[in-house]
Amino acid sequence: MDLLPPGCTGTEKKFLRREFLGLCAMAAAAALSPSTAVAALGRLADPGKNLSFYNLHTDEYLDICYCRNGRYDPAALKKINYILRDHRTGDVQAIDLQLLDLLHGISLKTRSQSPFHVISGYRSRATNAKLRQKRKGIASKSLHMYGKAIDIRLPGFSTRRLRNVAMAVEGGGVGYYPKAGFVHVDVGRVRFW
Repeated sequence: MDLLPPGCTGTEKKFLRREFLGLCAMAAAAALSPSTAVAALGRLADPGKNLSFYNLHTDEYLDICYCRNGRYDPAALKKINYILRDHRTGDVQAIDLQLLDLLHGISLKTRSQSPFHVISGYRSRATNAKLRQKRKGIASKSLHMYGKAIDIRLPGFSTRRLRNVAMAVEGGGVGYYPKAGFVHVDVGRVRFW
């Protein structure tokens, strides 16, 4: 029997233990002080899914709850799509919900209070083609073009440590770029480079 909240992805199953233990403690407290425990239980039952971003190219910051009670907030998603837009063209693309949940899982696992520093979020086809001409290793069918990939760094975490956390989550592909100082994560098949 699966006791996970509606809308919970497989990636998040690894992160629910802390919430479960908190709920058990609140249930025990309810026997002693029902009114106080019920109020606290409501707050613990759905902490929501939060993400923080700092776009290095546009100097924009966003700290937002994008999902509550298993429902994604369209207004929050629109703001996320905008901050993760192609900074070269201004094109905006819907960011895959699995990618957001993967980032949420990484955030929970790192327990960092810092925002993800965004090197590259969505990338238009035109931008991807230009980058392919300038640099080796840019995929012709990059998942960035579909809102399914992001290149990030996290203040206070080495790229090696961030890569290790992303690999442990096993939510998709993880690329390690220590010289450039970022980690690529995507929601394609699980693979590492």
